[in-house]
Amino acid sequence: MNHRPDDDGAPASASRETGISDDATPGSSTAAQGGLTYSAAGVDIDAGNALVKMIAPLAAATARPGADADLGGFGGIFDLSATGYRDPLLVAATDGVGTKLLIAMQADAHENIGIDLVAMCVNDLVVQGAEPLFFLDYMATGQLSPQQGRTVVAGIARGCQMAGCALIGGETAEMPGMYAPGHYDLAGFAVGAVERSALLPRQQAMKAGDVLVGLASSGPHSNGYSLIRKVVEVAGLRWDAPPPFETPHSTLAAALLEPTRIYVRPLLTALAHPDVNLKGLAHITGGGLPENLPRVLPAHLAARVDLSALPFLPVFRWLEQAGGIAREEMLRTFNCGVGMVAIVERGSADAFMMMMQAEGEQPFVLGELTDREDAPVVLHGAPGGDA
Repeated sequence: MNHRPDDDGAPASASRETGISDDATPGSSTAAQGGLTYSAAGVDIDAGNALVKMIAPLAAATARPGADADLGGFGGIFDLSATGYRDPLLVAATDGVGTKLLIAMQADAHENIGIDLVAMCVNDLVVQGAEPLFFLDYMATGQLSPQQGRTVVAGIARGCQMAGCALIGGETAEMPGMYAPGHYDLAGFAVGAVERSALLPRQQAMKAGDVLVGLASSGPHSNGYSLIRKVVEVAGLRWDAPPPFETPHSTLAAALLEPTRIYVRPLLTALAHPDVNLKGLAHITGGGLPENLPRVLPAHLAARVDLSALPFLPVFRWLEQAGGIAREEMLRTFNCGVGMVAIVERGSADAFMMMMQAEGEQPFVLGELTDREDAPVVLHGAPGGDA
């Protein structure tokens, strides 16, 4: 894995790079003569090397066919032939966590933010019918804390295990002056595979009457957090305050840091089942239902969505009321309770929903496809059945 606390692109010896610059290696003549060192400039090589040792077992725990998660080398290697695909297409996705990171940093709660990072990438793979194979991460910070880094990567490793993919590489960039003390940023990169014949969406197979089945979200996931933080600011709340909405969490920060749900394993199970005719999937992220559903629809069909079916979670009701946010703004900013939408043949919708329930998901009928007259998404009703 390539984790390297470095800001100049110098080579490193570990595949999760902890790069040691050629002019700043321990024992160099400049350091021996009492001159400037990389450490004096703010880059701690020893901290980076310590981080690599700390996260090695975390990466190893994500091993799967095609990857053994060993550290070492300049890049992560994956053996596609070991997966058994006959005519595979590779699908790649990249994403971050956004300003949800600021809550994690301000609350000093980094345990689950890595799950968000993985989820935002692998959920984008499965909507194409792809099985996530491997994952790489990038962590940039002003000053590396090995313990904080380990906590973040531990979350990434848990997310990879939940998605069934291997953590085969990464990078840690320590860049003094680029980030405020204690701040960091994350980016993730995932690659998956799907048989050419199983690629989604199957737009030619879609028709009026196909059922829209929603899978409940765990909360805002990783979208809309700039607006969420503004509502918290306007409400004058502290991150360690009790949540002003119903939740099992004891603090506002913990409630808002509930990680993004990973839908990969249940959906791959459904895609492989002969009794389920699953034609398309839409990951509901930024832009909500109005902007994500059209991405998988053919030009002649529209999604008619019954908003009264949405499990409009208490966090969304609080955001709407405390922020005075218009309903239209809510729907185009947040998932409002649905993290994934499946387009299923009507005759297999019940089987699909029973399968999702057995896999621990909360499915619900959200609407249906209709012939398109104007807009690709037609919303009617109100979330939760309210007026």
